[in-house]
Amino acid sequence: MPKPESFPIEKIFVPTKQKKAIKPETVAEVAESIMEIGQQAPISVRLDGDRLVLVEGLHRLEACKALGETTILGVLVPAELAQHKPQLAERPEVEAERLKMARLKQLRLEKEAAEAATSALRGVSATEAPRTRPAKGVRDNPKASMGRTAKSAPKSLSAWITQQKGSGGRY
Repeated sequence: MPKPESFPIEKIFVPTKQKKAIKPETVAEVAESIMEIGQQAPISVRLDGDRLVLVEGLHRLEACKALGETTILGVLVPAELAQHKPQLAERPEVEAERLKMARLKQLRLEKEAAEAATSALRGVSATEAPRTRPAKGVRDNPKASMGRTAKSAPKSLSAWITQQKGSGGRY
């Protein structure tokens, strides 16, 4: 890896596409960190003619600008490496975290499905049991039918959400 060196901030060009990704709260956090412990990770820049183009480290650069710094610690990377910089998904720790989150989501969905199936079975056994008296309001309302008062258990998550929206429930 190239050795970090000091670059003048005003000579570093930030592409428009990167400028759109600035998050002011992140810049403030990074600036606070730089004030406390200094800049720990250098930015990456590449040469483009006589100017330097930012490759990585937008929030660090903006934090140093906000702090009034005139120079920033960075490494000069070749243009070939800048174009082929590894994507976030290719990093093993990020991929492991993504797989972990997908597995947790799958386990949660399986648990919800099992709970729904259990409650549906309880609902079926309760409706099969003979009632000694009709549900409240059915006796008084001749238009009410058993089909209207008893709701069937939804067969899918989207059916359940639709049922909840229809009845005014929260989901």
